[in-house]
This record gives sequence, structure tokens and C-alpha cells, in this order.
Amino acid sequence: MRIDLTGRTALVTGSTQGIGAAIAAGLAEAGARVGVNGRDQERVDAAVGRLREKVPDGDFVAVGADVSSEEGAATALGMLPDVDVLINNLGVFGSQDPLDITDADWRRYFEVNVLAAVRLTRACLPRMIESDWGRIQYISSESAVAIPEEMIHYGMTKTAMLAVGRGFAKKAAGTGVTVNSVLVGPTHTAGVEDFVYGLVGRDLPWEEAERVFMREHRPQSLLRRLIAPEEIANMVVYLSSDQASATTGGAVRVDGGCIDSVIP
Repeated sequence: MRIDLTGRTALVTGSTQGIGAAIAAGLAEAGARVGVNGRDQERVDAAVGRLREKVPDGDFVAVGADVSSEEGAATALGMLPDVDVLINNLGVFGSQDPLDITDADWRRYFEVNVLAAVRLTRACLPRMIESDWGRIQYISSESAVAIPEEMIHYGMTKTAMLAVGRGFAKKAAGTGVTVNSVLVGPTHTAGVEDFVYGLVGRDLPWEEAERVFMREHRPQSLLRRLIAPEEIANMVVYLSSDQASATTGGAVRVDGGCIDSVIP
């Protein structure tokens, strides 16, 4: 299968590292013009430099803006208008005792992980519908349906993304626009390494720490290892393509077999 996104403009929120950076690279390799986003312009510029080393022919735009705010979202879309592919990847996560999660924590997780995506969708979807082509994706998680005790606030936001994605897919019904959620499993990023060490302790070598984490904290995984960011990106790039034109309103799994229940 040859995926060609030449002539398409993509915005990947939260894409200076990890899953977002892998998605940005994958979309650029397929020919898209890709907006690389983060709050700090200096970090975004550095990320674009790394991506250009990885994809020398890639067309990257440095979009330094905090899209979790109305002003930041407007700034981002001013720097990268006419978005054809919107990847809502921005998110925060962390472990916390459920009874210690404050009202402020709940609000922050919802505003960053959910409301930012809703705001950008609301801004981009009308043009996509008018053009009769567009792709919107929400990077959700297996935590949306297998809520971890230590990450209830995070899991709540990922469940909300499934509802948002399904709802906006209905708004785009009958057009050339598709809207989907991607449920990812535990993925090997720098942030996840810190998360894993926070749970299992830093006295173990990384390979052993990963095994202990998967065995004790994610035993439902059939993959029994952390997923590579590029494995997530492969699915996202496919869903961004013409070949995925009949897949919409879905919750597509790249979770390593973490979910036991069937997702409707």
C-alpha cells in the first residue's frame, strides 16, 4: 500500500517528542506538510530540526503555541491555516492516588486532554466539510476502557475522547471527512520511562523495569512490551489517507492487546 498525502496540510498537537513526533515524521514521509506543535517555540524549533534530520525531504512548520488555550489555538491556526489532517495528540498524564486528585487536577486534565481537541475540531471541521475531504483523529488510550486505579483522571479524559470523536463523526456524516479515535497502549517514550520508574523504582535496569511494569501494572497486555511510537504512527498515517475513507466514527486499537472488552 502506497500512502500519498502530497498536497495535504496536517497539524499534530503536542508533537515535539514521543508519539506526536513519530506521527509528524510519518505524515511528512507520506508527503504532507506538517505543523509541529508545542508550547515553547525554542523546543518546537529544536524538534523540527530533529525531524528534518530524520525526514530530509519533509515539509515541517514550527507551530509554537499553547493550544490548550483559546488564544493559543487561534495562534496555531493562524500559523497553519487550511488544516486537512488534524491529529489531537496533546495530553498530560501521571499517577496519583484517586483520593488525592484535586478539583484543579480534574479541570487541568480535562482542559488539556479534551477541551483543546474539541476547540481545534470546532475550528477545522467546517472547512473540511466544505472541501468534502478531511481527517480528524483523537489519540486516546486503552485507559479509556480499562481505567487504571492510579490514573483515573487521565482515563476519564481518554473515555471522553471516544465520545467526542463519535459525536463529531456524526456531524460529518455523508461527507468526505472522517473522524476517528486511536486507542494506544503503553508506549515507550521518555515520559513513560519516568512514569514506569515512578511505579517500580529506579534501582532496576530499564529492560527489567519494563518487564516488571508490564507484568505487575499492565498484565492484560498481549504484546508484553511497550509499544514503539512508530507503531502508533503507522496507524495514524493510514487513517489520514484516502485508503481509510470508509473508516469513521471508530475507536481503532493499537494497544498491544490490552483491552478485553469489545469496543462498539
